[in-house]
Amino acid sequence: MSIQLYNTLTRQKEVFTPQKENEVTFYVCGPTVYNYIHIGNARSSVAFDTIRRYLEYRGFTVNYVSNFTDVDDKIIKAAKEEGLTPKEVANKYIEAFMEDTGALNIKPANKYPRVMDHIEDIVAFNERLIEKGHAYEADGDVYFRTDSFEKYGELSHMSLDELRVGASERTNDEELARKENPIDFALWKKAKDGEISWPSPWGEGRPGWHIECSVMATKHLGHTLDIHAGGQDLEFPHHENEIAQSESHYDQTFANYWLHNGFVTFGQDEEKMSKSLGNFVLLRDLIEAVDPMVVRYLLGTVHYRRPLKYDDAALEDARNNIARLREVLRRTNYRIDQTEETTEVQDSDWLDRVNEIETSFKVAMDDDFNAANGMTAVFELVKVMNHYLEEETVEKVVLTEMKQKLNELLSIFGLVLEKEDLVDETIQALIDERNQARADRNFQRADEIRDELKAQGILLDDTPHGTQWKREN
Repeated sequence: MSIQLYNTLTRQKEVFTPQKENEVTFYVCGPTVYNYIHIGNARSSVAFDTIRRYLEYRGFTVNYVSNFTDVDDKIIKAAKEEGLTPKEVANKYIEAFMEDTGALNIKPANKYPRVMDHIEDIVAFNERLIEKGHAYEADGDVYFRTDSFEKYGELSHMSLDELRVGASERTNDEELARKENPIDFALWKKAKDGEISWPSPWGEGRPGWHIECSVMATKHLGHTLDIHAGGQDLEFPHHENEIAQSESHYDQTFANYWLHNGFVTFGQDEEKMSKSLGNFVLLRDLIEAVDPMVVRYLLGTVHYRRPLKYDDAALEDARNNIARLREVLRRTNYRIDQTEETTEVQDSDWLDRVNEIETSFKVAMDDDFNAANGMTAVFELVKVMNHYLEEETVEKVVLTEMKQKLNELLSIFGLVLEKEDLVDETIQALIDERNQARADRNFQRADEIRDELKAQGILLDDTPHGTQWKREN
């Protein structure tokens, strides 16, 4: 079985073949850290964390790098508004990003490079582009000469004429006068009074937005990446410009596969969620009100390239599915505790069904990381487990294997649904006392214990296999 992924560059699915066997270099454009992230930003982090986890599950070692943009106009503006330095603003929101994504069980990157730590590398990169004729200086600014790169527009599949018209509409007359071509873009920006800046051969200034990722990606992962990923909105101009800069500098392919996640949409009009439109939900506000695993489920179980509609119905659906998963784990744990070990497996046909489901899961996820179909296989496993749990007699080894497999597949989606302290001795002691009270026909005491536990958020379920309990959501 081989993994096929949709490559934005070629607009088709391709068999994934990394440069080194069983090793993957994976770069994801991270946030510009001037505010708390909203769930649209978090969707990108969740999507590519899930893909990373699946690659690791399939046996790959993944070197995962995601940057922080800590020098930007928005950061400078936020610094003035908050009475902080740009670095202090960046540090504040980087810490918040790590807290918020940690709550969703997003694995930390192997490296989180920051622009401020790579200024010398960026200056040297720009100098080399100028030496090769791919860039030029104009009154303290440095621009990339797009006419020097024949493939410009290949990623976004836009013609140069279309790009020129769009650039002319976005650029003011003063900047147009400095450029050789309207679609040339900034590699270095001349410093303005009072703004953070660094020395360079062209005077005091700071990096342009696009150059930072070219420099940091190639420095930490090599001149050619296996996978470069980010939000759909980065396809142009950011990723297009990264390709032009990097391939002009190194004269080799920058990234073999380009992955882009779809937007989170909001409201009846299903408008893209963004800070600029003011229609966003901050991740940290949502996880204060909603179980983070419910949020992770919502963001991670729609195919990563498709738009994800955020509304109360989608959130409730995620909540119900998490409850189903927790319930089957709870029931399985109970039967495991109540079942004796056996020396031989009699119910091997049940394990065969588990293996068949795992194969179906791989088929789904191998097809461009189709999380929706992968989760369908997971719930097929839940169905099988529920059927087995209804059997009069069960085997501990089968239950344990089912549970382990379910948790393994859920971990690919970043879902950790069991607590280590599932069995509370105090609760179990009250359940034992209630069982004895029922045996003694002391139903008043039995009801008192049930009500006492319910007041503590503990629900009881009297089954043919004994009394089971769970915590209310």
